[in-house]
Amino acid sequence: MTLVVIFDKLKSEWAQAINALKYIIMKFITIAQVVVSVLLMVSILLQNRGSGLSAAFGGDFGGYYTKRGVEKFLFFSSVFLGTCFIGLAIVLVVLQNK
Repeated sequence: MTLVVIFDKLKSEWAQAINALKYIIMKFITIAQVVVSVLLMVSILLQNRGSGLSAAFGGDFGGYYTKRGVEKFLFFSSVFLGTCFIGLAIVLVVLQNK
């Protein structure tokens, strides 16, 4: 066998291995995105109801207050999970287009 034939065979084997790895990574990212989306929905639904846009349309507003404890944790976890969701979506689109 010549060196060119050996190189072509190795090249095709590497391409198959890379495609298999890409498939596994895309499945993992898809599962992670589903988990993050469920956690994001839960963290948004658990937040306080009277502190949103409804206050602009006659909802009760108890004045200015600082988020504390669980409310603060839910707020920052919603921001973090939203950022993770968008990041995972971008990574998934990039991987699919390669």
